[in-house]
Amino acid sequence: MIKFLKDTKSLFLVCLTIFSFGSLFGQNPVTWSFSVEKISDKEANLVFKGSIKSGWYTYSQFTEDNGPIPTEIAYEQQDGIKLLGKGVETGDKKEGMDPMFEVNVIKYSSKKPFVIKQKVQISDFSKPVTGYISYMTCNDETCLPPKDVDFSFDLSGLKGKTGSVEPVKTNSADLAATEKKKIEPASEEIKPETPAVSVVIPVNTLNVPKGEADHPVSWDFKSEVINDRQILITYTGAVKKGWNVYSQFTSEDGPIPTGIVYEQPKAIKLIENKESGDKKEGNDPIFGVNVIKFTSLSPFVITHLLEVEDAKSPIKGYLTYMSCDDKICTPPIDVEFSFNDNGPATAAAVAPVTDGSTIDQRIPELYNSFKNNDSTCGTEIKSSENTGLLWTFLFGFGGGLLALLTPCVFPMIPITVSFFTKDNKRKGWVNGMIYGGSIVGIYVALGLLVTMVFGAEALNRLSTNWIANTLFFLIFIAFAFSFFGFYELTLPSSWTTKTDKMADKGGFIGIFFMAFTLALVSFSCTGPIVGTALVQAATKGAVIGPLTVMLGFSLALALPFGLFAAFPTWLNSLPKSGSWMNSVKVVLGFLELALAFKFLSVADMTNHWGFLRYEIFVGVWVVVFALMTLYLFGFIKFPHDSPLKKLTKMRIGFGIVALLSTIYLLSGFMINKDTNNYNALKLMSGLAPPAHYNFFLKDQPLNEDIATKYPSYTKCAQGIDCFKDYYEGLAYAKESGKPMLLDFTGYGCVNCRKTEEHIWVDDRVRKILKDDVVLISLYGDDDFPTDESMQKLRSKYTGQRMRNVGKVWADFQMANFETSAQPLYIMVSPDQKLITNPRPYQEGVKDYLSFLECGLSSYKPEALSNM
Repeated sequence: MIKFLKDTKSLFLVCLTIFSFGSLFGQNPVTWSFSVEKISDKEANLVFKGSIKSGWYTYSQFTEDNGPIPTEIAYEQQDGIKLLGKGVETGDKKEGMDPMFEVNVIKYSSKKPFVIKQKVQISDFSKPVTGYISYMTCNDETCLPPKDVDFSFDLSGLKGKTGSVEPVKTNSADLAATEKKKIEPASEEIKPETPAVSVVIPVNTLNVPKGEADHPVSWDFKSEVINDRQILITYTGAVKKGWNVYSQFTSEDGPIPTGIVYEQPKAIKLIENKESGDKKEGNDPIFGVNVIKFTSLSPFVITHLLEVEDAKSPIKGYLTYMSCDDKICTPPIDVEFSFNDNGPATAAAVAPVTDGSTIDQRIPELYNSFKNNDSTCGTEIKSSENTGLLWTFLFGFGGGLLALLTPCVFPMIPITVSFFTKDNKRKGWVNGMIYGGSIVGIYVALGLLVTMVFGAEALNRLSTNWIANTLFFLIFIAFAFSFFGFYELTLPSSWTTKTDKMADKGGFIGIFFMAFTLALVSFSCTGPIVGTALVQAATKGAVIGPLTVMLGFSLALALPFGLFAAFPTWLNSLPKSGSWMNSVKVVLGFLELALAFKFLSVADMTNHWGFLRYEIFVGVWVVVFALMTLYLFGFIKFPHDSPLKKLTKMRIGFGIVALLSTIYLLSGFMINKDTNNYNALKLMSGLAPPAHYNFFLKDQPLNEDIATKYPSYTKCAQGIDCFKDYYEGLAYAKESGKPMLLDFTGYGCVNCRKTEEHIWVDDRVRKILKDDVVLISLYGDDDFPTDESMQKLRSKYTGQRMRNVGKVWADFQMANFETSAQPLYIMVSPDQKLITNPRPYQEGVKDYLSFLECGLSSYKPEALSNM
């Protein structure tokens, strides 16, 4: 029988992984004594007093369940009393976040005795009150398993008396000294209780070092259809030498029994449950109880005969086991299984191994073949950080040039340069250089501040975090309406006044504060541009992105002041200030408005909200550029616009560009008949959602048999069938005999969209992806939350918690391929060996096609017969 773990004390058997059993059971940090205080003729307090050794703690009855085991009083005989309320605790109480358990705990230190007073109403003084108090203790390094101390209160002496009366005492020392009864070995024959399918409670562990062995048992799962309603499943565990694994039927007050959990318990009935192997049964010196265990001399085999509604339906679940050698025990380890066709000898994909607090997603076959890969297909991974930073710099530089054309900055150029050229102490170009250098220093300092405040990890999270992206959407909307002239974003006037006074002092300091004053007074124009540049740089994930973009921005902003100061005659070539500068602001407002929806789109996709799909996104951009066109041709006015007497050639030119952009965006609604998707626009790659993420175009139907077996089986870009779970894709690859193409991608990945929309669309590439490989797309920025048990786990390699699906696949990529590059394409055989080198993003259909064809020509299906 698969037993339900009722007793929460079993959770802390995992503590056995961090210390020697023999020394532990000799420790007794709390000594308990029990007494009774009479309150009235019918009422009294049962007093439980714990004297705690120095350096140790014990835990309140009311501490959170997901931390240490709370102290608990269990009454076995209480016919003569009635409990009145909850026990009242006193002692040296400490409450707050505990670094060991990472939850809020309530504990009592050794400075004072820990006392619990339970008020009771007595109905019969002749009946004793018996039971036990269960408690757990920890110091700063280790925790002891929960201990039980028996108590017995004799109330007969209370009748007619007041004050304190001592009952029969039982303390920890008494318990340790009590001679245990010898447990006779049980029969070799296992006679389980009524078979049932139940759920095994996952065991939570402390954040402690792991044992000497990570994987003491290797499991193989097979299924065989007996008839339409019956399936025989065989679970075979190969146990490492020196280790033992425990029976499903071993006593629950000892080691954790092996358990098998089916995720469809209502549709499955366990008819027969058998075990075989080198079985040993009897008293175990480690646990002090009778146990049933299997050694490494022969495989441990469990066979389940199941009655199901439909033998063709998939069966999923996981096997939980605990293993010990002579010194240590592993915490319970979960191994998932999935039987999809329920045919003879069908093995489930191997899931990541956990020890309850960490997760190890490294697959030895995959990792070893990566480290020792001699394939000539594809190219080695090269860092694209330098190229990315160049584009970040150029983006900032472009923003600086646009800022020069705004009404807050442009008129300041001739005024400031004229002031410098009148200085008799230094040449004008020297002043211009100092002024320009000050501008660079101010904005670079801003970029450095952003980097220092947020840090590398926070900047990386900004790219996909839904809160950050939604906030950026709102900020960009605010910037847009500020540029439209509905309000101004300004800094406090006192800041400008103070810097202006400092500028009057002259010299180097004076010139620096002149630059600082420019930065402050021009904020209403430059603020939205600076904000846009910083957000774009930060969401790229590069650590020095904000600093790089501010360097580009400030250089573009400072350059004219230095050049015009060095060559004053160039000032005559500058256009006069006028209403055109406000038009520049309004056009920038339209661009800010369009870009705002890019951030909302990332939040929508990573969280699977499903409302900002391709049609709405592109439709919004069409409306924005159409409105820009109407504005440039004079059909729309904004608050700060001057009367438009005639259209200048420049304005007409920009109006035509806006009109052509609108037509270009409209062409994005044309449909590709081969893929039954919209024709993705090259210039919108990475900005717009993928074309297959839409409302109105239905994908070609999925293969129902495959979709029934594998929940992650779906349609990806260009209508190509794909899996979004590695282990399901692996199981199907073994079934079909096709190699896998791992596609490490992301919803916010620009180059991923370029590959999908401009390379995968090629007929030759698309045919290979559809017919010759099993495509597995793993999204490293998927913000969909994982289940509770997974969220508690930390990666063995990065230390990050597996809070969402993206964290899981990003960790999988790092564990097996030592990179987080997106996109990354790797062809892998069903026996989990690399066929190609990992291929990062590269432009061009020809090279990508060669990569795929090379991988297919290197694939040898006959090698799978040795799997």
